[in-house]
Amino acid sequence: MDDLRIYRIDAFTTEPGQGNRAGVVTNASGLDEAGMQAIAHALGHSETAFVLPPLGDDHDLYLRFFTPSHEVPVCGHATVAAHYALALEGAPAGARRQLTGAGVQLVDTLRDGDDTVVRIAQRPPEFAPPLAPELVRQVLAALGVDTGDLDFRCPLQVVSTGHGKLMIGLERHARLRALQPDLPRLAALSPQVGSNGYFVFTLDTADDDDAGSHGRMFAPAIGIDEDPVTGNANGPLGAYLVRYGLLAARNGEARLRARQRAGDGRHGHVDVTVRVDDGAPVAVTIEGRAVLGERDAPIGTPS
Repeated sequence: MDDLRIYRIDAFTTEPGQGNRAGVVTNASGLDEAGMQAIAHALGHSETAFVLPPLGDDHDLYLRFFTPSHEVPVCGHATVAAHYALALEGAPAGARRQLTGAGVQLVDTLRDGDDTVVRIAQRPPEFAPPLAPELVRQVLAALGVDTGDLDFRCPLQVVSTGHGKLMIGLERHARLRALQPDLPRLAALSPQVGSNGYFVFTLDTADDDDAGSHGRMFAPAIGIDEDPVTGNANGPLGAYLVRYGLLAARNGEARLRARQRAGDGRHGHVDVTVRVDDGAPVAVTIEGRAVLGERDAPIGTPS
């Protein structure tokens, strides 16, 4: 078996050391599931993407995604990282159909000067019913917030464009920054909530002129205490905001620059486009850039 080509890529940023770091293995065809899980655990990033040959004629490549402890169906930042790594290896710009655990997605890789832009068509948005009041109280207690901290326009609800997240809207940016959630308690609540990911956001952008939202994302049930920038949270957020009249559409599209900053200061942004039909969100696309991170991967030899 050839040496594995392993990369550390910072996605949803162009600043090394910012954004959300993912591992990528671009020649993973010789690995079984246990081998992929072992590499993801060794790398220690929130997700590692494994690029595999296609399984059929309806797609061009197959991607699998692993956290340090679990396989997940799809991951936005690791998709950006994987296609950026393929571009580094000389793959041409253009559209590719990728198969993931969430189905077949269209991913378009574009060149913008010296940058590579990766655009991902997510699955049509799906909205679970809002959480029952007692479960809302338990989630708020685990987050350490009161009902008075909530944005009253935003029901607590799981929204998915491939990998669902619980949307939790806060009124003030300062309250978002001060969050110190009880992570074991959030993990224990995940089965009742119906999602492993808690996406806490605010539309109070704190005078950040280019941002439409700020967020933080916690997924302790799958080994991710806090994710710095999350495509599969900010994409659903765009659809959610359209649904509740909080993001306006023009000519059938609504656009959002969603910024995210973890408690440790690591930050980045996702550009979200929502196609709107008769006032309803029907399709979501996210877009991000990336930059090469550390090259001294502990397994294999990066190209």
